Amino acid sequence: MGDKHLSSQFDAELNSISTHVLEMGGLVESQLHQAIYALVHLSLETAEQVLENENRLNQMEVNIDHEIISTIGRRQPTARDLRFLMAISRTTQNLERAGDEIARIARMVKSIIEGGSARSLPISELRLASDLAAGMLRKTLDAFARLDTTMALAIMKEDNAIDVEYDGFLRKLITYMMEDARTISPSLDLLFLAKSIERVGDHAKNIAEQIIFIVKGEDVRHSSLAKVESVVG
Repeated sequence: MGDKHLSSQFDAELNSISTHVLEMGGLVESQLHQAIYALVHLSLETAEQVLENENRLNQMEVNIDHEIISTIGRRQPTARDLRFLMAISRTTQNLERAGDEIARIARMVKSIIEGGSARSLPISELRLASDLAAGMLRKTLDAFARLDTTMALAIMKEDNAIDVEYDGFLRKLITYMMEDARTISPSLDLLFLAKSIERVGDHAKNIAEQIIFIVKGEDVRHSSLAKVESVVG
């Protein structure tokens, strides 16, 4: 938070909440990298590590929500401070949901490994979409730390690239399934994996929208990029 309050304790509370959100975001980012590694290298051990951290991530969301509610009750914030806390709440929800998608990836990786039928499928081609999603998440956390609306806008534009990758991968899987019916079941697993990766990108974009809401006071959810550009200026 750039603005200072008469109460230094209030500033400390807001800074503490921001720090905890970034810590939660860092765990989500680490989880995503591990899930991608598990997918590309078909590592059962790494997939299980991701699942072991799922409860920790959920608890972080609960703790941050408690901090927000407690701060609102004590401070009764208005204007930009209330907007900030509302955006933080939405941000943690998106981080938790991104974490859910990552855990889903880990569970599907376990299923694919145990099924033993995916080595002939184009798992490695999910790497580009995964890298795009990881990059978006990393940039989003950086933009949040800086409250950088220009970077937030750039992140929103990047979401289209993940959508393009998902559509291309879907077409490729359909070709595999048409050529060999035995690949239908593992191909569907990969399709759900690709969708979860795409959803991580969506949640990163949603957080970018909250950055703009904090700084500009404009709710740009469901807005066109042209409108968001006009808001960011």
